[in-house]
Amino acid sequence: MNRDRNIGRLLSAPLWLCGAILAAVPAVALAQASPFLTGATALESNILAWLTPVAIILVMVLGAMAMANRISWGWCIGAILGIAIAFGAPQVVAWVRGMFGV
Repeated sequence: MNRDRNIGRLLSAPLWLCGAILAAVPAVALAQASPFLTGATALESNILAWLTPVAIILVMVLGAMAMANRISWGWCIGAILGIAIAFGAPQVVAWVRGMFGV
């Protein structure tokens, strides 16, 4: 009887080992970065790199035109809000994802 119990333990050890390995495999597979996320992050950083000098020049031009009374203040406020949205988009996305638990 004791011998049968020892054989059962010897046979169950490889099964436990295989189960542990199979349980660890999804963790290894899910640890990889998503290619979509990598590409989206690169695109976001490129757009922000191009948008920074354009936004600076736009604010300077809008300020000069508003100072000379050649443009409506609504256009200036709209442009500044657009710039704030463009540069604040990652924070807005993180906020929305946090709201929905994604």
